[in-house]
Amino acid sequence: MLKQILSKLPRKLQKSESTDAATNDSGNNTSRLGHVFQCTNVGSAFSSKLNVVKRVSSAVFPASIAAGAEAVDPHLSFKDVQNPQKQNLFISKLNYCCEVFDLNDMEKQDLKRQMLIDVVDFVTSGSAKFTETAISAVCKLCVANLFRVFPPKSRSTSTGGETEDDEPIFDPAWSLLQNVYDLLLHFVSSNSLDAKVAKKYLDHAFILRLLDLFDSDDPRERDCLKTILHRVYGKFMIHRPFIRKGISNVMYCFVFETERHNGIAELLEIFGSVITGFALPLKEEHKTFLWRVLIPLHRPKSVGIYHQQLTYCIVQFIDKDPKLASTVIKGLLRYWPLTNSQKELMFLSEIEEILEMITMVEFQKIMVRLVRRLGYCLNSSHYQVAEKAHLLWNNEHIINLIAQNRQTIIPIIIPALERNTQKHWNNAILNLTSNVKKLVHDMDEELVLACQLDLKEEQSRSIAAAEKRKLAWEQLENVATPQLVSTTVSFLVEPATCAVTG
Repeated sequence: MLKQILSKLPRKLQKSESTDAATNDSGNNTSRLGHVFQCTNVGSAFSSKLNVVKRVSSAVFPASIAAGAEAVDPHLSFKDVQNPQKQNLFISKLNYCCEVFDLNDMEKQDLKRQMLIDVVDFVTSGSAKFTETAISAVCKLCVANLFRVFPPKSRSTSTGGETEDDEPIFDPAWSLLQNVYDLLLHFVSSNSLDAKVAKKYLDHAFILRLLDLFDSDDPRERDCLKTILHRVYGKFMIHRPFIRKGISNVMYCFVFETERHNGIAELLEIFGSVITGFALPLKEEHKTFLWRVLIPLHRPKSVGIYHQQLTYCIVQFIDKDPKLASTVIKGLLRYWPLTNSQKELMFLSEIEEILEMITMVEFQKIMVRLVRRLGYCLNSSHYQVAEKAHLLWNNEHIINLIAQNRQTIIPIIIPALERNTQKHWNNAILNLTSNVKKLVHDMDEELVLACQLDLKEEQSRSIAAAEKRKLAWEQLENVATPQLVSTTVSFLVEPATCAVTG
């Protein structure tokens, strides 16, 4: 206990000594404190001046200060600014370009165009850092300059959208829009972009408005949008289901409501590359898109504009799952054109591509309906349709399918070939018909002869039935003629009889 008490005594003595020393030096400390207070006043006055400068700069560049970024005059060039300030200048330029000027104000338009070119060059060089502030500024710039309402459709065609014969319409503001699209493309393609941060700004609302721009009349804008949306789909995995759903909704509206849209071909081109990445087995969502979107897209009159991209998507689906081939052909037969020969040619080309990939099991499910439709095409009075139907017989895979199912197919196709031989007006089609008949004859001579014999018997029965029907009508006419004459005479005599009695 004593040791513990004694150990504490020196410490208290030191404390008292320090207190006495502080008391003795109080005069000196007071003078030093006065000096420090004076310096503090000077510092506070300087900081107040800095605050005034910051308030003035924020008034000049209201959107350029975010997350502690220092404002820089956006009119400066990146070459005239030190490296630490280039990022701040980048954000200042982005915020300046958010303002939309009148197209007639050429001076401001040229200034903004040059500023956008500088920004794109800065991003292309790899010097730009896409911090959250920069991401917000880029998205704000795109919203202000790209997202707009298009004027009412000026085309007089009832099919809607562009047709193959229409001249493309170019946007007068494209010189500015192109630079904004270049910036957006480099933005979404940048390796330094953090998708987790960017998704807060490049959100569902942004994507929906991006999809709305696909209805632009300018093909250059639609081509840029196609590339950008594809990059967004690849980079932002969390947005993929929403993008697919958004594309589906655009096509639903086109097929079942308006039949007016300019960007169906570009959207299908995006989806064609998306299909190649689908995992197996295919999800029900993807099959539903095939049944409810891609197959009904064959119905509109303007299918020729996007048929190439549509066929590519269909082929990609069948390549992923061959069992879908019969479903697709059933859909094509459902929407088969009856009065549009050009559209019928497209369908025949698509049928040929599908038949090159189809399995025997799937072919047997639809071969009867398909061959009947091809028989009608063989008899078409339109030269190109009939020619295309005949040329299908030059495809080795199709011939192999027919040969293995000849007992069912040849009895269906022989009547169509015989009708062509007897009635078709075009000599070239007659030559093609004779070639097909020879091919079928070499495939199974006995079956062909039996089918021809059955056809002759059926024709004789139909001729006899027609003669019998004609005779029956003649008998009815002979029976009805005397009654008609007597009724007419009595009708003419009755008024005179009534006049005599009266």
